[in-house]
Amino acid sequence: MIEQNKRKGLELVPVPAKKPRNDMVVATVAAGPPRTSSLQAPIMLLSGHEGEVYCSKFHPNGLTLASAGFDRLILLWNVYGECDNYATLKGHSGAVMELHYNTDGSLLFSASTDKTVAIWDCETGERVKRLKGHTSFVNSCYPARRGPQLICTGSDDGTVKLWDFRKKASVQTFQNTYQVLSVTFNDTSDQIISGGIDNDIKVWDLRQNKLMYTMRGHGDSVSGLSLSSEGSYLLSNAMDNTVRVWDVRPFAPKERCVKVFQGNVHNFEKNLLRCSWSSDGSKIAAGSADRFVYVWDTTSRRILYKLPGHAGSVNEVAFHPDEPIVLSASSDKRLYIGEIQ
Repeated sequence: MIEQNKRKGLELVPVPAKKPRNDMVVATVAAGPPRTSSLQAPIMLLSGHEGEVYCSKFHPNGLTLASAGFDRLILLWNVYGECDNYATLKGHSGAVMELHYNTDGSLLFSASTDKTVAIWDCETGERVKRLKGHTSFVNSCYPARRGPQLICTGSDDGTVKLWDFRKKASVQTFQNTYQVLSVTFNDTSDQIISGGIDNDIKVWDLRQNKLMYTMRGHGDSVSGLSLSSEGSYLLSNAMDNTVRVWDVRPFAPKERCVKVFQGNVHNFEKNLLRCSWSSDGSKIAAGSADRFVYVWDTTSRRILYKLPGHAGSVNEVAFHPDEPIVLSASSDKRLYIGEIQ
């Protein structure tokens, strides 16, 4: 089930001297760079999905992870040891497009092409709630970081919805003209930020029940959004082959796009390639259709890692909450967890 790059130990390699001598010169050659994490091997391969893997996230405690995709299943895996798949969550009747844990890791949220969002209990694996109301594919969901039990969703039906998962129906709906591909909350959860096929990033105010402002700059559909951990900056991945950072603080200057990153690509598959921040905000990562995992330095905008290994589009890359480890989910039906320096 799991293939591993087993670490080679210290190898003793005899090196013959130039002049014949009685003793052999023994050189000690260390195999591979020093380890930086508690993973069993520098790279672990997780295979078990029967279709393209669209999304994957580490649990907030860093001990487990969840992945899902075209096979409609959500697989739960251990991060350490053999990385075994210890649970399978069944219930969606369509592909799972996005996954998120809530802040304390007690619940898992999944958005699906079956037009619903499911809420799962991470302890028992039971589906505790199903949110129905969208009339087409749900491409994205995001739970509020703190405060009441709120979740936002974005759909091909052109709406952004706000749900209180103690209630049955959605509590607010914002009508966008075109399909919504990605949504997230701002830090205080009083705004929803959405991106879609109109290339714009829109900020919806929940208190005033209206569109607050629009951030323009991308030249093609916005497929992924991610808010930085302290809540000041938004990361976006779009089909114009750029990843951008936006200042979403109140009273920021009108030109909110502060950085543009390049390297990763989208292609004719038009997969919803996501993006993410490292926990300290020093690095960003994004999915790419060229089969590479891209990690950039946030400050210098330099590509730190362009990691090979996948045989299909890399749809999501996530950072471990505590260790220098990245997780990648791909259309090749596989996941990799690998340590970085």
